[in-house]
Amino acid sequence: MEANQSYLESVKKQFLYYKMLGEKAIEQLEPAQLFISVNEDTNTIATIIKHISGNMLSRWTDFLTTDGEKEWRNRDAEFENDVQSKEEVLKIWNKGWDCFLNALESLKPEQLTDIIYIRNEGHTVMEAINRQLAHYPYHVGQIVFYAKQLKTNEWNSLSIPKNKSGNYNAEKFAKEKEIKNFTDDELKRF
Repeated sequence: MEANQSYLESVKKQFLYYKMLGEKAIEQLEPAQLFISVNEDTNTIATIIKHISGNMLSRWTDFLTTDGEKEWRNRDAEFENDVQSKEEVLKIWNKGWDCFLNALESLKPEQLTDIIYIRNEGHTVMEAINRQLAHYPYHVGQIVFYAKQLKTNEWNSLSIPKNKSGNYNAEKFAKEKEIKNFTDDELKRF
């Protein structure tokens, strides 16, 4: 049971870390930049956020008792550019994350092996979490990459700044060894 509790604590920190990365990227942009698409096959940051939120709401609403692909979800509509303001984008972002993080917080370690369904395919709860631990950071990475391209002035690095790896490593290795999650320092940094 202790391993399952450790797993839950670790994934919560990792998801919060990726949420923070997305938010720090969005903060650096002008509102209009959230709605820029470089071509017909490229999603805007606002659209990516609609998709992440739609996925979170569908997957994590009543996730222990209903299929993760809800009948009310309109996935195709998530890719329509109909959001008008940064405030609306952030409201959508927070609605999805709140749903997901509340579901994650409600889990008990012994539930990680329960079977849930996504499009009629059975997953353990742990597998469903891992599936999203690949999916959400994938899209957050898109947001960060796109934001860096759209930024018209200096980008504030969200990780180790360019040409600063030596300094970063020197700081880390100057400390005593300890067991902790890599996100502990990163979440405090911002």
